[in-house]
This record gives sequence, structure tokens and C-alpha cells, in this order.
Amino acid sequence: MSRVRYLRLTDTPFDAREFSLLWLIALATYGVGDIVTTLTILYYERRFDEANALLVASTDALGHWGLVLPKLAVFFLCLGICVYGARVGDKVLYYLPPVTLSVIGAFATAFNLRLFVG
Repeated sequence: MSRVRYLRLTDTPFDAREFSLLWLIALATYGVGDIVTTLTILYYERRFDEANALLVASTDALGHWGLVLPKLAVFFLCLGICVYGARVGDKVLYYLPPVTLSVIGAFATAFNLRLFVG
């Protein structure tokens, strides 16, 4: 019986603590901050509508999940790219996904909070 080998960052030039921190920040800003503030604005502050046409169609069809599922798909796609980057030792593929999600998430969260506050 063959054992499945999981990626361990000890086999790469990257640090596990750094990896965890990068993805914790991405999760906090993009995963939680953006989703929570967007849902708050869309469903509790009826003055605004979603600007992204794809998310409008998705939320019309699936409700709250129409916003959450595409964002989860993007998050896990970026996580996969980062893990692949770690495996091959590519710094761009390793750092770019979590940093990009963090910047987008921080901007979207700040923008949504600004809309909510007025």
C-alpha cells in the first residue's frame, strides 16, 4: 500500500509559519472582511447593489451562497497556485496569490465599510 505524500513546507524553501500568516491575512481580509461587509450592505442596507454582474446573477440564483461560493472558489484556486509555487520553489507563484487576495480584500472591506458608514 503506497502512502500519499502531502506537501510539507520543510521540503521547500519556504517557512510554514510565514505560509500560515500570509493565508490568515488573506482569509481575514478577502474571506471574512469582504464577504461579511458585502452581505451586510446587500441585505441590510438596501441603498446599494452589487456592482459585479457575475455576482449579481449568482446571488439572484443562489442567494447568499451566490456571493460566498465564487469567492471560496477563487480563494482555493489561489491557495492551490501558492502550494504549487512552494512545491516548485517559485517565489512569484508562492507570494502573489495571498498578497493579491489580501490587497483586494482589504480594499473591498474598507470600501464597503465606507459605504455602510456613509
